[in-house]
Amino acid sequence: MRDYLAPILPGAVVGVLGSGQLGRMFAIAARQMGYRVHTFSPETDTPTGQVADVEITAPYHDLDAIRDFAKNVHVLTFEFENVPALAVEAAALFAPVRPSGSVLNIAQHRVREKSFLERNGFPVAPFRPVNSLNELRSAVEQIGCPAILKTAVSGYDGKGQIRLTSPTDAEAAYAATGSQEKILEAFVDFELEFSIVAARGHDGTFSHWGLIENTHRNHILDLSFAPAGVPQATSVEAVEIARNLLETLDVVGVLCIEFFLSRDQRIFINELAPRPHNSGHLTINAALTSQFEQQLRAVCGLPLGATDFLAAAAMANLLGDLWQDGEPNWAAAADCPDVKLHLYGKDQVRPGRKMGHLTALAPSADVAVERVLHARERLGEK
Repeated sequence: MRDYLAPILPGAVVGVLGSGQLGRMFAIAARQMGYRVHTFSPETDTPTGQVADVEITAPYHDLDAIRDFAKNVHVLTFEFENVPALAVEAAALFAPVRPSGSVLNIAQHRVREKSFLERNGFPVAPFRPVNSLNELRSAVEQIGCPAILKTAVSGYDGKGQIRLTSPTDAEAAYAATGSQEKILEAFVDFELEFSIVAARGHDGTFSHWGLIENTHRNHILDLSFAPAGVPQATSVEAVEIARNLLETLDVVGVLCIEFFLSRDQRIFINELAPRPHNSGHLTINAALTSQFEQQLRAVCGLPLGATDFLAAAAMANLLGDLWQDGEPNWAAAADCPDVKLHLYGKDQVRPGRKMGHLTALAPSADVAVERVLHARERLGEK
């Protein structure tokens, strides 16, 4: 029988449930440290599969395939949170799953997530579960408008979300989001959005990369930079929230917390992601230990790495929209020597699809933002 408390050392096999760009960058970090990587998803020739040692293609509901996959790895982790609970339970019979299935269960369902946070005293905006049109109308009366109606599962990058500006919007919003379970959340009039990507080891060791400020375009993350432009008191409070949250959840691995900072300087948790996060991509070039190496260290029971930044940094997403006039001018972007290009190996280009990112380092966050946006603009040169 395996000793689940013993460190999992280089040469072992790490299994990844999911196969997108987060798994790809994790696999690169793992292979750099001498681990083998197996990935499991319904897709083939995936961003993760292109760099993993083994790519298993099967649906998540194929529990026999999940069990066989887990039998051939030493530890399992996630690169996205919509893995079915039954698949996680089946895998956990044969290998440790980190973070645990209980963490995943909370984070993949907005009602469970917000209820857990509220029950444990973490700061969230007022919310109400919604299972019928009458419940939505009642929730609007209690919370008021504006408010955001969200599907409880599977929504990301603004999908499955509708803003209600008055109670008369309720019926149309309910119809537009279908019959699935929903949640109504009070709208937060925020000054800015930021995230904390944090890690916790099996021994309870905690680490983080500080506050990363984020801006969105069409509900999709567009730009992240660090350090965030927030008061020191806000930074201290947010890091303490992150520490307490990872301890309360008993996380082993990496977890990202997305926050709002309201105009009256109050902090609210928006969402949790029990994995590395888009906003943390800048840690690959900017920090002594990237979020992906830290994920590996945590789930394998190794000591966590130092998270000091080498310089201020900024990250700009590259969406499929950049391809609308043909292949982007990679040479022009490469002509910016202080900017790094990361592409995800996706062969199907769609507007709004994350295809890669650029990272810039600089003496200050403002300069890093200027450099990374300049490089992205150059991609459109002909």
